Amino acid sequence: MVADADAGLRLDRWFRRHFPDVGHGLLEKWLRSGQVRVDGHRAKAGARLTAGQRVRIPPHAKDHANNPKARPPAPAAPPDPRAIADLEARILYEDAAIIALNKPAGLAVQGGSGTRHHVDALLPGLSRGGERPRLVHRLDKDTSGVLVVARTAQAAAALTRAFRSRATRKLYWAIVVGVPEPPAGRIDLPLAKRAGSGGERVAPDRDQGLRAITDYRVVARAGRRAAWLALEPVTGRTHQLRVHCAAIGTPILGDGKYGGAASFPGQQWRQARVHLHARAITLPRADGGTTTITAPLPPDLMRTWSFFGFTAEETDASLGFEPTGS
Repeated sequence: MVADADAGLRLDRWFRRHFPDVGHGLLEKWLRSGQVRVDGHRAKAGARLTAGQRVRIPPHAKDHANNPKARPPAPAAPPDPRAIADLEARILYEDAAIIALNKPAGLAVQGGSGTRHHVDALLPGLSRGGERPRLVHRLDKDTSGVLVVARTAQAAAALTRAFRSRATRKLYWAIVVGVPEPPAGRIDLPLAKRAGSGGERVAPDRDQGLRAITDYRVVARAGRRAAWLALEPVTGRTHQLRVHCAAIGTPILGDGKYGGAASFPGQQWRQARVHLHARAITLPRADGGTTTITAPLPPDLMRTWSFFGFTAEETDASLGFEPTGS
């Protein structure tokens, strides 16, 4: 049974915590064959767990847990106090249920191969003497902006349900190369993950992909060179906004992974990072209302906005968001 302390974890990370010797490939094999189930149903590696759910594991999985070599590694060293202080300084909003951070570009949300400095490792420093805060959604490493963490297992379960039921709204800002036509619309293009020599990528796939929907609107344009887009993902697929923007012929500035050479229009942009910013998020409250949290553009993106003659006062209202501060 999923414990309160594990609420909000992805299924693959639950396995990593309790069966650290079970590799991702083996887990995926068990999932495909139905040997792993959640509350009796087939599940995917990215499924979010809630307290009280029952995870069925193959009988031989316990062999991994009993293997001395599979014991969890020694606890990591406490995070650098300076890193904790920097994260504290990036708090945009806080209440009894959540902490909203203004994540900088370049900081990963979760650990992985070769990634030891990430938000998840720093969260114990924000516990305020209570439960360890929990991740409930993610941003790409190179994306800046609003990242919400839950302060309790109960809050994590409620937010997980809200994200699944699409009771939340997210607004992203991006600078894209070129100007999309029409200037506002909906991108409804299924996406699928593909393994490759350069790592996992996401690609449009109308036959086998999962449905992915993004609403977009041009907020401002710099001739035909570039546009400032407001993007609202209706679904939450990996790299969805980046792939969708590239698919309609306007890759995000600096996104070489999906836009190739077209995402670097000139020598001055050769070292540009992905110009994607999680501007705002609206979350449901227990009292029936909503809370909207906004994140200001970081200095590097402000310079790009200024270069193209865009001003941030040109509003979140492009998709109906009411900013609570910037």
